[in-house]
Amino acid sequence: MQISEIGANALIDRLTASFEGFDNRDDAALFDLKGMGVTATHLMLEGVHFDLRYMPVHHLGYKAVATTLSNLAAMNATPAYISVAIGVTAQWEVEDLETLYKGIRIATERFGVKLLGGDTAPSVAGFTIAVTAIGSADPDTVVCRKGAAPNDLICVSGNLGAAYMGLKALEREQEAYDGSSDYKHDLGDRTYLLERQLTPQPRFDIMDMLSLAGVKPTSMIDVTKGIARDLLALSQASGVGMKLYEERLPIDYETASMAEEIGINVFSAALYGGEDYELLFTVPLGFKDVIEQMEGIAIVGYVTEPGTPALLITQDGREVELKEQE
Repeated sequence: MQISEIGANALIDRLTASFEGFDNRDDAALFDLKGMGVTATHLMLEGVHFDLRYMPVHHLGYKAVATTLSNLAAMNATPAYISVAIGVTAQWEVEDLETLYKGIRIATERFGVKLLGGDTAPSVAGFTIAVTAIGSADPDTVVCRKGAAPNDLICVSGNLGAAYMGLKALEREQEAYDGSSDYKHDLGDRTYLLERQLTPQPRFDIMDMLSLAGVKPTSMIDVTKGIARDLLALSQASGVGMKLYEERLPIDYETASMAEEIGINVFSAALYGGEDYELLFTVPLGFKDVIEQMEGIAIVGYVTEPGTPALLITQDGREVELKEQE
């Protein structure tokens, strides 16, 4: 069904019918919020942040929500609501948007947030989706990018480079696709990498684990641009130097295998690939023993004095200054 056949109000009603508590009768939304308010918006543009030739539409809806919520996880905030705005090209039909909102609904149910509202508009330059997340934080436990101090440990959750390798697997398959209806897709045994690219997980679980152990990070960011770039952002915000050790980067076997298969340096993928949505944070040195006992967290460096640069220490001992343009 063409979108023009249904009308804007009926379209919104149809897309949001399965969302519990959604009310589209007003132009603005009312909501309750306890504690310090936290909000984040993530914009995704077709051709820049995703390619619909190999990004399933329901995954796009899910990913748009999950990646926005990751910004709240990186501040130790609790999400409560989202709103969604989309710019729709003429190629989209009502059923396509229903599939998109199915992915959005799955994400809201998984992460315990409610859809407040949003907007739709026609687009002539590709599909656009913007998600705004609203949540709350305790002023005593909220974490910002600024706050790292000399001798703090640099830690990262999970592993790095897997999402980038998942993207490379999808791109390679798209290049091989000959357009025929009987083409057999062959992504091999790359399920984990594809999941990391298509269905990222905001790491609220890591913050829960740290909280139970009595550990409050001094600074934190989610890994969206690659750990090298995001570490530089922490360094600049806190006004301190940092040393990141290449040999300590946590890398999954599947990531290393895929990198070798396609001829990409696995450490480059981990450093600059991006879209891992893991948590990169600093903690006081006194928590070293506690952090080392935690599954899924790696100590990858330490913070140095103000006025010193952010450095990558390569496996052969060279010091390479991290640059914004890398």
